[in-house]
Amino acid sequence: MLNLNKLDLTALEESGRNYLKWVQDVKLHLTTKGTRATIEEPTNYNPVDETKRATAMIFIQRHINDALQIEYLAEEDPRTLWLIVLITRKTFTCVKQDWQHLRFQEFKFVNEYNSKVCRIQSLFKFCKDGLTDANLLEKTYSTFHVTNIVMQQQYRA
Repeated sequence: MLNLNKLDLTALEESGRNYLKWVQDVKLHLTTKGTRATIEEPTNYNPVDETKRATAMIFIQRHINDALQIEYLAEEDPRTLWLIVLITRKTFTCVKQDWQHLRFQEFKFVNEYNSKVCRIQSLFKFCKDGLTDANLLEKTYSTFHVTNIVMQQQYRA
């Protein structure tokens, strides 16, 4: 019998702050238990049995915040629950908003800015839409302070 107790995985927070890590951890765990097919697009060649579906459902429910457990209590299909959580917790529009509001000048250290950019870039990749190097450079240039317009033009050249 599978050990369905909470592992070292953190539960998905209601705010979705730990969303990326949670999705990655759940996918890996379901893969190791042979139940990942329960959250993927069904195929005729690989039907999912009820035991695997129930195992995946229990695991996902136990690794979301208590408030989310109550919110999705009536859901019985792991794929539907997975899609609901993906859509409601961290949508592509949230990532776009984070990107649009990012300003280089708001960070005290360059490595803090780089860390934030890398996080947003990962979210874009997860949503199947990447940022190019040109996008990243343009974002940095466009957020320079007005007094640094000469430096901005030099970097663009």
